[in-house]
Amino acid sequence: MYILSDKLAFPSPHLTDESGLLAIGGDLSVERLLLAYKNGIFPWFDDSQPILWWSPDPRMVLFPDELKVSKSMRQVIRSNRFQVTVNKNFTAVIQACSTTPRKGQSGTWITNDMQKAYSVLHQQGHAHSVEVWAANKLVGGLYGIWLKEKNIFCGESMFSHQSNASKFGFIYWVNYLASKGVKLIDCQLHTPHLESLGAKEIPREVFLSYLIESGDET
Repeated sequence: MYILSDKLAFPSPHLTDESGLLAIGGDLSVERLLLAYKNGIFPWFDDSQPILWWSPDPRMVLFPDELKVSKSMRQVIRSNRFQVTVNKNFTAVIQACSTTPRKGQSGTWITNDMQKAYSVLHQQGHAHSVEVWAANKLVGGLYGIWLKEKNIFCGESMFSHQSNASKFGFIYWVNYLASKGVKLIDCQLHTPHLESLGAKEIPREVFLSYLIESGDET
């Protein structure tokens, strides 16, 4: 366990404990958050904890060309049931991700401080939201960090208030990112939902190599 100081630096991701926990403390400044993501590290904690920084092994990722779209989902897409926008209402998306109940979870890691920090990242063009609408009502969405210089998108959270809404937005966004040259989507941790869409676990060492290929660690 490493305790961060005011210095803008992280220990090597290879120094995590078995759970993937790397460090504690620091802050949620734009500079520190971007440094973390560029080095395969992300914050994950709740209101009862200090800031915790993680780099799990293995890492859940999706290669855009491995996206799986089921037959039933293709029918949903063709139905024009949903409409998608990008960066139209980041605040509403991150708030919905924070408040939407999740199976097996009693609280949220998207604290007020996290919402404020990622809103600043959004204002500076680093964090992006995808909104899914039905009858002009926001029914799903997702947000994350786009490391454009590394051609990697780091997904943070999704929510859905209607069946298939978040999946619809995710599929749209993956295809959009692929058209922009994104080669990898970081999904962080395994979930059956992400696996059903084609995401898989890879060794952390392999994941970190993708971050380094597009530029030196900073």
